[in-house]
Amino acid sequence: MAIIESEEGSGKVRSLLLLAVGIGGVLLVGLLVMLWSGPPQMGADEEVFRSVDALFTAVTARDEKLLGQCEQRLHAQRDAGKMPTEAGEYLDEVIARARSGKWETAAERLYEFMKAQRREGADHISTRPKNRRSSAPERR
Repeated sequence: MAIIESEEGSGKVRSLLLLAVGIGGVLLVGLLVMLWSGPPQMGADEEVFRSVDALFTAVTARDEKLLGQCEQRLHAQRDAGKMPTEAGEYLDEVIARARSGKWETAAERLYEFMKAQRREGADHISTRPKNRRSSAPERR
């Protein structure tokens, strides 16, 4: 009978071990997906795009004043719903890095953010300069 109880106990241990390995595997896969998914998308709003571009200029120029202006503009755009919260938080981290003196790291992270943007839903954005006239004659 001691042999049977011993086998039952090792079966429970084996089950718990398999459960722990399974949970660990799921957590590892989740972590890898988060790491490889890249920076969040900022959306297709042209004003947000220009603000992020200005932020890149501020960070690469190491301009504290422009950095603050960009931060205010980006917060207003996020509050107005023009930018997803995740993108705003990512940009806040970039700004915090710059403010702490890690300008180069901030520029690298911001460059990766900008490079990862897909600009989906940007069909309505005109690529033609605003001051240019169409070459087609006007119809009356």
